[in-house]
Amino acid sequence: MTWPPQSPDLNPIEMVWDELDRRPLNSLKSDEAGPKQGPTFQDGQRRVDYVLTYHIQKPQSFRRKTSHFGDYRILRSLRRSLSMMRGRDTPPPKEDPEVAAHKHRLDYHEDDKRFRQTEFEDNLREMGLELEKDEGNKIPGIGFLKIHAPWNVLCREAEFMKLKMPTKKVWINLFIRKATAPLHPKVEPNRAQNVKHLSHPFSREKQHLYSVFYKYQPIGLIRKYFGEKIGLYFAWLGVYTQMLIPAAIVGAIVFLYGCATVDNDIPSMEICDPRNNITMCPLCDRACSYWKLKTACGTARASHLFDNPATVFFSIFMALWAAMFMEHWKRRQMRLNYIWDLTGFEEEEGHHRAEYEIQVMQKTLKKQDMSPKVTHELEVCVLLSPLQVGVTFAVVFGVILYRISIKAALHMSSNPTARTNIRATVKGTAAVINLVIIIIMDEVYGALARWLTLLEVPKTDKSFEERLIIKTFVLKFANAFSPIVYLAFFRGRMVGRPGDYVYVIGSYRMEECAHAGCLMELCIQLCITMLGKQLIQNNLFEIGIPKIKKLIRRRKSDMDSQQQEDYNMTLQRHEKDHFLGPFVGLSPEYMEMIIQFGMVTLFVASFPLAPLFALLNNIIEIRLDAKKFVTEVRRPIAARAKDIGIWYNLLRGLSKVAVIVNAFVISFTSDFIPRLVYQYMYSPDGSMHGFVNHTLSYFNVSDFQPGTAPLQPMHLGYEVQICRYKDYRETPWSNTPYDLSKEFWAILACRLAFVVVFQNVVMLMSDFVDWLIPDIPKDISLQIHKEKVLMVELFMKEEEGKKLLRDSHANQSPLQPRSRPASHTPSNC
Repeated sequence: MTWPPQSPDLNPIEMVWDELDRRPLNSLKSDEAGPKQGPTFQDGQRRVDYVLTYHIQKPQSFRRKTSHFGDYRILRSLRRSLSMMRGRDTPPPKEDPEVAAHKHRLDYHEDDKRFRQTEFEDNLREMGLELEKDEGNKIPGIGFLKIHAPWNVLCREAEFMKLKMPTKKVWINLFIRKATAPLHPKVEPNRAQNVKHLSHPFSREKQHLYSVFYKYQPIGLIRKYFGEKIGLYFAWLGVYTQMLIPAAIVGAIVFLYGCATVDNDIPSMEICDPRNNITMCPLCDRACSYWKLKTACGTARASHLFDNPATVFFSIFMALWAAMFMEHWKRRQMRLNYIWDLTGFEEEEGHHRAEYEIQVMQKTLKKQDMSPKVTHELEVCVLLSPLQVGVTFAVVFGVILYRISIKAALHMSSNPTARTNIRATVKGTAAVINLVIIIIMDEVYGALARWLTLLEVPKTDKSFEERLIIKTFVLKFANAFSPIVYLAFFRGRMVGRPGDYVYVIGSYRMEECAHAGCLMELCIQLCITMLGKQLIQNNLFEIGIPKIKKLIRRRKSDMDSQQQEDYNMTLQRHEKDHFLGPFVGLSPEYMEMIIQFGMVTLFVASFPLAPLFALLNNIIEIRLDAKKFVTEVRRPIAARAKDIGIWYNLLRGLSKVAVIVNAFVISFTSDFIPRLVYQYMYSPDGSMHGFVNHTLSYFNVSDFQPGTAPLQPMHLGYEVQICRYKDYRETPWSNTPYDLSKEFWAILACRLAFVVVFQNVVMLMSDFVDWLIPDIPKDISLQIHKEKVLMVELFMKEEEGKKLLRDSHANQSPLQPRSRPASHTPSNC
């Protein structure tokens, strides 16, 4: 139920579903303070089923009533006569014409709102609802409209919604009685029997407490109190969290495998061996000098924790896990649809949005097209795409310049501590900067997506929600994953070589990956982004912002804590709920989980611990959402839904894209393919000995471009003639110096082949899992089949009864009608 379509300058009327009672049933005792059946009308019998709030006029504005009832001039003349009687000596001041016109416009809008409200209340009464106003409450300026739905209205709406009871052969007579109950409105049960359905499911089960994280959620009670739409959200979140348990265990095993085998990793041992006197080329121009490969020992050992043969297995496992999760959710959803009687439910188109109706009226007045033009594709191309690409590119490019600048500054620093921890400092600070930018831009992109959706003027609320979800997802997904995609697929690819580096904005040289690859930096960026978004954006914001609002409201109040507590004790249930925050929908809750699902599946090859951190976060998230729905926001309007809507399509799309992304991460970002190629094609003994030397090319320092050579060439204590850099290029003394070698092309071919094979094999396995697991559980399909058979038997028995009744009436009727045609036969002959 909503107010009529509003004009742009009309404040929206708040609609609040009364919480009815958050206390357990045993606390609903009869006493002098209130009725024993929860909130009721003043008669103490009719229960309050719904509460609307509205703003009431101030006393001074009550004198300015107006144009709809034609008494504005009378009141104005009365005010003038009273003012003349109070002060005959002083003439009344002349009123500014602009102020008077402004007051007149305000009076007109107040009357218009009051007229709309009256019309809306009359429509509610015509529907059979019973209303009671409460304007003498303890909250100044706020009025409450209590609504009671009689039993016959509920039965009528149940018929419209096609509600039914589960069919069982033993209870077939009970089913018939319940199905025909709406035809007998006099049989009204005691409404006190349904009080238990109206108390908070989380409060009665204490599911909003973190100490009961190991218990299952009361999904059935959640559905009864909040509706099917919110019940499906908590059910989906529970299934997702449950499915993260095996993924977290396998990811932890993969990480522990890397820890156990790091001492036996031959490439890491060769890098850390001090006997390998390998001199590397400078990492930047002029400020950086030559360095020893053994200084990258820590990075090489850390990279092995995530870049090992078990990573490939884990990527395949996570692809199959995503398919299993989708199938498990479909089965769980189908079971809930059967239990909640949603198997035959079809969502309707819904009413037109108020903004759409206003747009249509404006078009009609201007004699233009009746339906507003929806420029969805045009807006996405013209507004969303260039803005998103430009802002994302600017953010990523700014962080790149920061990395390059801070690296050169640290190399020039005289502090030895800063010079020894350059890589860690640059990686950590850049990841934190990216996190802060992501959190800020998330809010900006959310507002931008809503603005773009409002420009389209969608026809229905469902269409508005779907378009808003798509835009928000695209913008926030690009915002969260653009730094990760850069590190995974672009960093270190467009660098050049010593003597011929690629520069941007003049003298800024493109940054290179560490010798062990960019996988470690990708892991750091993914870890900080994931943990930061979960801890700061998802948890701290949800906990901190409501508490800050309460603190500000308490600071503005003139009462102390004891007076505030006494004041709260005198408020009724709906008056307390008025101070709660409004329910903004499930889209923010789904969105943060979808982004988390992307981080768990898309780049899991670089961070096997992602499922474990997601599991720990979701255990808190379930209780946090429960606490928020119970104590922080008003009870939302119950809505029926048989699935999670467009979110399922986004999940399925991410699970498919994850296979391709992980194939490219393993093939191009990690050293998995180069190691295999070296071991089976170039290694003299089939082992990994000599792999590090095989990946390094030679450079003659005399080939440096003017002005790029190190300022301190004797930094290592000797003159360097040849330095090494990571690439597959020809030697300076070959016929084609510094050209890409044949090893580079062989490895590139193997990488592309691995992507094709990995993608097709894993996709085929996922489709096989999808085909192997039926969408409908066997017991549910059998029960549905039995119900259909029972219904057919019921109708057949009913038809047999009607036939027997007709035959008995035919046998008892006289045979006179048969003799009448016989008497006319001779005359016809």
